[in-house]
Amino acid sequence: MVRIRCCGIVDDFPRCKRFLAEAENAETILLQVEEYEAIRLKDYEGLEQNEAAKIMGLSRATFQRVLQSAKQKVAEALVKGCNILIEGGFFKMANRKFECQDCKHVWEVAPCSEGGKHGYEIECPKCGSLKKIKLMNGERHVCGGGHHGQNGHGCCGGHH
Repeated sequence: MVRIRCCGIVDDFPRCKRFLAEAENAETILLQVEEYEAIRLKDYEGLEQNEAAKIMGLSRATFQRVLQSAKQKVAEALVKGCNILIEGGFFKMANRKFECQDCKHVWEVAPCSEGGKHGYEIECPKCGSLKKIKLMNGERHVCGGGHHGQNGHGCCGGHH
């Protein structure tokens, strides 16, 4: 019996989901969203595997398998001149975290879904203000009035 892999927690969708090779009719390699997140945490953010695994809600061994799969796919794409498409996989989105600019209250909201409230529509649960900052990876992002900002981002992180 095949065991189903645990869902990894993903903080945000990639800013770019498609990388195109110069060759015409190049093969496309599918990199799953949680594989992208593993590379982002380990290689881009420079976290240790144990810390990255904890952030994604995975065991260290599972994180290592996800990361190895991701690196193999990226290496294959680079060596063979393939396109890379980042989508799908076994993941769930992390909660969105906000800080009110008026009362400094910090709170979390479930990921945005179709028909749900976008970040710019969410009031501070303490004072009711709509002025807030999205906290993400230790950085502060201003919440604008657009649904998802550029490339499906903004206060929501996008729908997928």
